[in-house]
Amino acid sequence: MTEEALGTFLDAFYAKVRRDDVIGPIFAARIADEDWPRHLATIQDFWSSVLLKTGRYKGNPFGKHVAIEEIGLQHFERWLKLFGETAIETFTPDIAETLAERAHRIGDSLKAGLFFRAEMLQPAGPR
Repeated sequence: MTEEALGTFLDAFYAKVRRDDVIGPIFAARIADEDWPRHLATIQDFWSSVLLKTGRYKGNPFGKHVAIEEIGLQHFERWLKLFGETAIETFTPDIAETLAERAHRIGDSLKAGLFFRAEMLQPAGPR
């Protein structure tokens, strides 16, 4: 995995995201066309930090996602599906699998923070 390959992958993936009927509108409502290059640079910093251990990303992904009121589990599932498809189209199977695994772990962490409810830990009652 190189920075160049990562950039090519992210460009292809986010081109799909922007065209997608499910998650495209969520991104379009928050990122103007002229702001996409800056957003993609931030995303590349994030994934470079995760995959290549560069440490370039200094943001808070949870804080960005918690501010999106309409985000739901279906949006995460769609994002992960497109991510996995693009990884398979772009990389060898082993690299695509590593990318998908990391994306799922990060997605699980975000979902746990966004959708966790304390009542989920309560006993269900007599069985």
